[in-house]
Amino acid sequence: MTVPGKANLARGVRGRFIRDRLMTSVFTGAGWFAILFITLIFAFTFREAMPIFTDPEVAREANLHEFFVKQLEGERMEQRFVWQPVGDIPKFSFVPLILGTLKATFVGLLVACPLGVAAALFSSEFAPPRLREWIKPMIELLAGIPSVVLGFFALMVLGTWLQEAFGFTYRLNAWNAGIALGIALLPVVFTISEDGMSSVPRYYREGSLALGASRFQTAWKVVLPAALPAVFASFVLAFGRAIGETMILLMAGGNAAITSWSLGDPLRTLSATIAAELGEVVFGDPHYSALFFIGTLLFVITFISNSAGQWFIGRMQRRMQGES
Repeated sequence: MTVPGKANLARGVRGRFIRDRLMTSVFTGAGWFAILFITLIFAFTFREAMPIFTDPEVAREANLHEFFVKQLEGERMEQRFVWQPVGDIPKFSFVPLILGTLKATFVGLLVACPLGVAAALFSSEFAPPRLREWIKPMIELLAGIPSVVLGFFALMVLGTWLQEAFGFTYRLNAWNAGIALGIALLPVVFTISEDGMSSVPRYYREGSLALGASRFQTAWKVVLPAALPAVFASFVLAFGRAIGETMILLMAGGNAAITSWSLGDPLRTLSATIAAELGEVVFGDPHYSALFFIGTLLFVITFISNSAGQWFIGRMQRRMQGES
């Protein structure tokens, strides 16, 4: 004879087991679908970029060896590396595009990282609870502002302010684009850093204060080092966002593919080049393959930076936990 209570308990356990297995299968399937989707995107992009290396006619017309690899003697850097895909002699040097991407990313991180960490430290350690309830949502609200709006602001307002304040020759330059990009990166750095600092155990702070340290010393020398893995993770994510940003840099950077190390000169980035030229390119043209190669290059850069960042974050966490 079966006891009703035990039968109900068995059915409940069996039902929970089935639900757990079902949800686990759903989440696993979603994860594998995401991996498959990203892999197919990369495979398509790589396939469209291959003719620039495998097709002799396309490779000869693209002339990558002369304008990307070979060092032309007697020419300045500005003349040696040129992105000029339309003309009698197309020139497909990726150097000015990579340089422009790095300049914009550098200025963007230079703006977002210190401000984001400082704001996170203030919100986590010094702000009153009522003020903290306002600070975090307001900064995170910046993430909801469309990139085109920030680009329009930099194009119409910020560029004029910077030129009048610092006397730049060009109104749209790396500083203008980088500062606007930094505003877009600020919520990423702030949110992840603030969450990491808030998760630092309370007894870290109490122990530091009990030893006579001030609140600033505790925040700077105890809380911030303990939250370094989260802070560094925010930098990695901000770098990936900056590399792939398009509209802000297309509108505020001057959209000029020139090879210059000066932050006061206009620039053009890899992603902005795809956005500006892919809609008018001829299918199967060397220019078409070159643009898809840029997309492949962006995939590779983002993958390497994220992988290196994850490895370094894991190493930092192990060292902080006393592991070798």
